[in-house]
Amino acid sequence: MFKKILIANRGEIAVRIARTARRMGVRTVAVYSEADSGARHVRVADEAAMIGPAPARDSYLSIERIMAVAARTGAEAIHPGYGFLSENEALARACAAEGIVFIGPPAAAIAAMGSKATAKLLVEATGVPLVPGYHGDNQDPAFLLARAAAIGYPIIIKPVAGGGGKGMRVVSRSDEFEPSLQACRREAAASFGDDRVLIEKFLLRPRHVEVQIFADRHGRCVHLFERDCSVQRRHQKVVEEAPAPGLSPELRATMGEAAVAIARRVDYEGAGTVEFILDRAGQYYFMEMNTRLQVEHPVTEMITGLDLVEWQLRVAAGEPLPLAQEQLSTQGHAIEVRVYAEDPARGFMPSTGMLEHFAPPAENVHVRVDSGVDQGDTISPHYDPMIAKLIVWDEDRQRAMTRLLQALADCRIVGVANNVEFLSRLVACPAFASADLDTALIEREHDYLLASHTDAPPLVCLVAALADLMHESAASSRHVLPLQDACSPWLRRDGWRMNARARRSLRYRLGDTERTLMVSYQVDAYRLELDGVSYEAHVEHAPDGGLYVEIDGMRCHAHVMMSGERRQVFLHGQSHALTAVDPLRPAEGAGQHEGGLSAPMPGKIIQLLVAPGAHVQPNTPLLTLEAMKMEHTITAPAAGVLHAFRFQVGEQVGEGEELVEFAKDES
Repeated sequence: MFKKILIANRGEIAVRIARTARRMGVRTVAVYSEADSGARHVRVADEAAMIGPAPARDSYLSIERIMAVAARTGAEAIHPGYGFLSENEALARACAAEGIVFIGPPAAAIAAMGSKATAKLLVEATGVPLVPGYHGDNQDPAFLLARAAAIGYPIIIKPVAGGGGKGMRVVSRSDEFEPSLQACRREAAASFGDDRVLIEKFLLRPRHVEVQIFADRHGRCVHLFERDCSVQRRHQKVVEEAPAPGLSPELRATMGEAAVAIARRVDYEGAGTVEFILDRAGQYYFMEMNTRLQVEHPVTEMITGLDLVEWQLRVAAGEPLPLAQEQLSTQGHAIEVRVYAEDPARGFMPSTGMLEHFAPPAENVHVRVDSGVDQGDTISPHYDPMIAKLIVWDEDRQRAMTRLLQALADCRIVGVANNVEFLSRLVACPAFASADLDTALIEREHDYLLASHTDAPPLVCLVAALADLMHESAASSRHVLPLQDACSPWLRRDGWRMNARARRSLRYRLGDTERTLMVSYQVDAYRLELDGVSYEAHVEHAPDGGLYVEIDGMRCHAHVMMSGERRQVFLHGQSHALTAVDPLRPAEGAGQHEGGLSAPMPGKIIQLLVAPGAHVQPNTPLLTLEAMKMEHTITAPAAGVLHAFRFQVGEQVGEGEELVEFAKDES
């Protein structure tokens, strides 16, 4: 076994590799960019080396710098994790040239399967079915347009290189083809350094089922069963589960055997995933092979009881696979969701900033949390905005879903927008609950999953008020000087008055709605009045830092996080953001002027879509901003005139910077 390995990645996978290696007695070296100097994977590893500035191309994608660190630290092997250089043939060859073990497949296998087009040609020879499409070298736009017409719309354009759904575009009509092709090529070039594409028939309501395979250098190859990754948004996986619901034993066996045959076709070694598309009739088609560990590998670990990272290290060190195919089995059901710093209400716009509060659910035999961040860390605009992977296991799918809903309810995040409540709705929606799965589930259930919250239930405002009252009382107690009389009624914050109890108001804002709540102090209780309804309320601290709240005899458990005037109320598995309104403070936005559109997050301008001076209608695309390796289109908020752009193509912009000079039509 190795004595020291270098982890050429970041985030939760780097943390996971470091922990598994330590358990095996292997020391680790982490690499990090300037933006990640305080990152969790740096803190967890035994050693760490800075390899460049924040942009990935100058740090995590720099083979030269990574190889230099490996040489300087004496690392015997390099683990690429997933993403970045994990499927990079050049890194595998560089390792071989320097006598360093690449913890992954041989360079030839990466080359064969790293190109989706080449992979399909190889798989075709095995007899595994392929989706109709064009996978050739001719990249002329006119030729590709003609091929799309021959295949028949709808079609999907995919980057030849890379994975993770980046760059993919579904095209329904010929007039959408050219802009979709250009957008796909831009994202592919930015993410993978390769703008070549392929075209395939877009199957309606397909399922995405993948098979985990493992091979060693002694000729043994096994599959570790399948995962369902159908629930996706913009071709990126959101929920993964194992085993895939509803597959017959015969289909499971056939797909597993096909995956092993494909791996043997390219003399594979290490961990890999063969991905299939399953149509409504149950016919499966080869889609691609990922020559690396997948983000969703924990669900396979949960149902098999295996550590796939440990298997990777053992196979790379020359050991045979620990188990043969007949020794492998599964138990129970596992589901994984990806918790992201993104705002579902704003089109899933990535969110950046500090994690002011991050409390994931407690881990146990049923719940696992893989995270690359801790409370106080910053979600950077430079990389994928994943906060954590939340994985649950139980004896069957129904129980696993119940576990997942409870785990999501126990997950509390403050400081960045996040998708926790969206995930809860997704798992609870009837289509998912009944395993009616396909890649369009989120779009189909859009109204249910993204129902707007324009107002808070009364209980949320009552809980926020009780938290404020508790905070005031605690602060008052702390400020009593030792020489003062702590029993003096003049120092108490319980509403005591000489002749009568005090009555005061508290105001809270949720979005554009403002609500006023009246407080009357009782003996060991409060009388709260909201919207003309009176409540008797009791509150006390809970052992976990939350509050036990009792309203008219009904008891509940809540958490309230305070930051200045912001109040984040976690109640009944949902999160509500409120603002405490000080009537003496000027309204937000007072003195600000209109006339511009600001950047929703840091990024780079890659396209200006209209000419200065143009009259535009509402929702007209104005410019394209690239952030976190994805494109975001800024549109006109109303009819008006775009007078000027304040930035040109290629320039970086910060969050909140004005992008254009725009005047609304007075009419």
